[in-house]
Amino acid sequence: MRSDWILDVLTDLKTFATANDLPVLAEQLDDTAIVALAEIAALHDRTQGNTNGDDQSSRSDFGGIGSSGHA
Repeated sequence: MRSDWILDVLTDLKTFATANDLPVLAEQLDDTAIVALAEIAALHDRTQGNTNGDDQSSRSDFGGIGSSGHA
C-alpha cells in the first residue's frame, strides 16, 4: 500500500523522541500511528470496494499494513 511510508516516518519520529527524553511526544506518536493505521485500513477498504460495513476486515489488516505488500 502506498500510504505505508507514513508509518515509517512516525516510527522514526518516535525513536527520536524516545532517544531525546521526550516521553509525552513519543506517547502521542504512538496514538498518531494508531490513527494512521485505522485511516489507511479504511482507505484500503474503500478502494477495494468493501462497502458491506464489515469492520472485522479492517481490524485484521492493521497488523500487516507495513509488510503486506499491497500497492
